[in-house]
Amino acid sequence: MKVFCVIVFVFSFVFVANTEKDDEILVFTVATEETDGFQRYLESAEFYDIKPIVLGYGAEWRGGNIKKGPGGGFKINLLKKAIEPHKNDASKIILFTDGFDVVFVDKLQEVLERFRKFEAKILFGAEKFAWPDPLLAEQYPEVTEGKRFLNSGAYIGYAPEVYELLTREEIQDDGDDQLFFTKAYLDEEFRQKHQFKLDHKSEIIQNINGAATELEVKVIEDKEANTEIYKIRNTLFYTDPLILHGNGAAKQSLNYISNYVPNSWNSIEGCITCLKNQVSLKEIDDEKLPLVMIGIFVEIPTPFLEEMLEKVYNLEYPKNRIHLFVHNAVQYHSDVVSKFIEEQGVDYLSVKQIKPSDGTTEHAARDLSLDYCLVKKCDSYLSLDSIAHLDNPQTLKLLIEQNRTIVAPMLTRPGRAWSNFWGSLTAEGYYARSNDYMNIVWNEKRGLWNVPFVTNAYLLNATLLNKYDRSQINYKNGLLDADMSFCANLRNLDVFIYVSNRVDFGHLVNPETYDLTLAEPDMYQIFENEKEWEERYIHEDYPGNFDPENAPKQPCPDVYWFPVVSRKFTSSLINMMETFGKWSTGKNDDDRLEGGYEAVPTRDIHMNQVGWERHWLHFLQKYVRPLQELVFIGYYHDPPKSLMNFVVRYKPDEQPSLRPHHDSSTYTINVALNQVGEDYVGGGCRFIRYNCSVVDTKPGWILMHPGRLTHFHEGLRVTSGTRYIMISFIDP
Repeated sequence: MKVFCVIVFVFSFVFVANTEKDDEILVFTVATEETDGFQRYLESAEFYDIKPIVLGYGAEWRGGNIKKGPGGGFKINLLKKAIEPHKNDASKIILFTDGFDVVFVDKLQEVLERFRKFEAKILFGAEKFAWPDPLLAEQYPEVTEGKRFLNSGAYIGYAPEVYELLTREEIQDDGDDQLFFTKAYLDEEFRQKHQFKLDHKSEIIQNINGAATELEVKVIEDKEANTEIYKIRNTLFYTDPLILHGNGAAKQSLNYISNYVPNSWNSIEGCITCLKNQVSLKEIDDEKLPLVMIGIFVEIPTPFLEEMLEKVYNLEYPKNRIHLFVHNAVQYHSDVVSKFIEEQGVDYLSVKQIKPSDGTTEHAARDLSLDYCLVKKCDSYLSLDSIAHLDNPQTLKLLIEQNRTIVAPMLTRPGRAWSNFWGSLTAEGYYARSNDYMNIVWNEKRGLWNVPFVTNAYLLNATLLNKYDRSQINYKNGLLDADMSFCANLRNLDVFIYVSNRVDFGHLVNPETYDLTLAEPDMYQIFENEKEWEERYIHEDYPGNFDPENAPKQPCPDVYWFPVVSRKFTSSLINMMETFGKWSTGKNDDDRLEGGYEAVPTRDIHMNQVGWERHWLHFLQKYVRPLQELVFIGYYHDPPKSLMNFVVRYKPDEQPSLRPHHDSSTYTINVALNQVGEDYVGGGCRFIRYNCSVVDTKPGWILMHPGRLTHFHEGLRVTSGTRYIMISFIDP
C-alpha cells in the first residue's frame, strides 16, 4: 500500500544521511519493523533535522516480550556493535532512544547544550518506578528533588563512556536492558568513575509513565510572525523536556501530546500532520479505485434505519468497487434491511447477509466481516453501526485519502457531546475525557486526532489484516464489548487509532428511547432525534412557507393553507390510531373529558391515549406557532396551549359528517391525513358565514383558521371510504 512506500523512502533517506563521519552527536534507535509509532518518531526527528541511525530494521526481534515482562537486551547488543568504531572518540556524543514510543520536541543543539550543563559523561532519564526489580529501590542514591529511578528508554553520553557501559558485562538478547543499566548505576564505583547521572527533573528526557499529570501542552505565540507552536511543560519541576518517552502505560498520554507536538496542530495553521502521507483518488479511474468492503451492523433497535441505509447507498464511490456485509440482529428491522438488499444490493460487487434467524452474535459477526474482507481481497474496510449516519456522501473517499491504518469520521449526537470516540482512558481501559475532548466534539479544533478508542464508524486499512494473525486482530478481549475489544487489541499492537473532524461527516442517532412495542416508534423520536424526525416527517415545502415571495394560500377568508408534514407522517399517524383502535363512540358522553360531556362529538382518538401528547405540543410550538405568527399578525403565545388534540375518523356507516359549530379555541388547525378521491369521496370543511368550502384537501397540509366567534363551520359528508384528519384547538 502507499503508506509502506512512503515509509521505505524515509528509511532510505535516514540510512544515507547518517554516513557522515563528522557529526558531533550520533542518534541511534532500534526498530525491527514498520509501526505507526516508529513513523511518528521519524517524522518528529525530521522536523528538527535529526537523522537517527536505525538499528535492526528488517531483522527478527530477539529481545523478548517486553510488553508483558522484562527484555530488551537485543537493543544493547545492537548498539554496542554500532558504536564500537567510536569507542575511543571522546568528542563523539551518543544519543539513544527507543523507536516506537519516543517523540523529539526540540533541536539536537538544545539537547547538547543542556547535556553539557549536567557535567555528566552518561545521562539517563528518570522515573518514579523502580522497575523491573522493586527490591533494588533502596539501593538507589537519595534525591532531594525529582524522580529517583533509572529508565532506559532514552540516554545520552560520550562515546567512550557509553561503550564501557554497554560492554560492562554480557547480556543475552532477551535479557532486560533496564535491569542491566540499573545494576551499572547502582555500582557506586562505576557511577562515580563515569559520571553516570540521571535527569531527575526531566530537563532533557521526560519519561511519561507515572508523570502524565505533571505535563501540560503550552502555547508559544509569535504575534508579529502570526505563528504558534506548542511545547511541553513539566509543571512539577517547571522544566521543558526535549525528548518524550511514552513508556509502559503512558503510550496513550504520548499519543495525546503528539496531537500537538512537534508542530502537529495549531490554531493558526490547523492540522499540519493531516497532509502527511495523504493520497488523492481524483486521478484514479473508477475500475482501479481501492476495493472496499462496507460492513453494516444492526445490533440494536435503531430509529431511522431506512435513512441510514439510504446514506450508505448515496456514498459517492463506485458500487462495483464495494462489497457489502450486513449483519442484522433485530427481527423488527428485517423488512427494512431485506428491502435495502433486494433493491440496492444488486448494484454492489457482492452482498453477504446474516439474518436474525441465523443467531450469530455481534462479536462473531464482526470477526466474520474481517474474514470476508480478506476473502474478497479488499483494500479498505468501512465498518458502520446502524446508528451512524454519513450525511457527507464524500466520507468514504475522504477517509481512504487520509491514508491511516484506522481512521474514524467524527460523529456526534446533534447538540450533544456524545461522540463515536474517546479522548482518553481510565487505568482500567474505560472512558475518560481528555483536556481537548470538548474542543474537538464542538469543532472548535478541527484536525486528525490520535485517540484510544473509536466506535460506530471507522475505516480500516486492510494491510493491517494481512500483517497480523487474526488471533491478534479480532473483536474478542475478555468481557469487553466488541468495539472496546477491537480497539484494545489494536492498542496492544501499538496501532494508532485516529478520529477526523477535518470536515463534517455526519452524526449519530440516539437509540436509547426507541421502543419497539409502539406501532410507529420513529414518530416518538421528535425529542431524541429531531434532525431525522424532521427530515422524514416534515413536508419538503415547509421552509417555503416563510419565503416573502410566497403569499400564504387562503382558500377562504382568514383560512390559511400550509404544507407542514409529509406523507410518511400522515400514514404513520393513521397507523398509530388504527393500531390503538379505541375510537370514541361519537356520542356526547365522553369519559375522557373532564366533566364527561362533549358538545360536538366525533369518532376520535386523543393524543394522550397513545402517549403522544407532549410530542404533539412540541410540534405545535416548533412548526405551527411560526405559521400562526406569520398570518395572524400581533398574536403571540409561546408555547401554544392545547387541551384537545385528536385524530378524527369519518366513514359513511359510522360518522359521515359533523354538524355546524364553533371551536373552543383562539385558532384551530386541521391536518388532512389522507387523499380525497383516492381514500374517500366527499368530505371537506364549510365555513358557513362566508359560504366557503375547502374540499380538495391535501395530505400533510393544514388548514388554520380562527376559532370561536367568526369561523362557524361544519364537516362535510363523506360518501365513501374513510377520511382521517388531525385536529388541535389551540389556546382555548
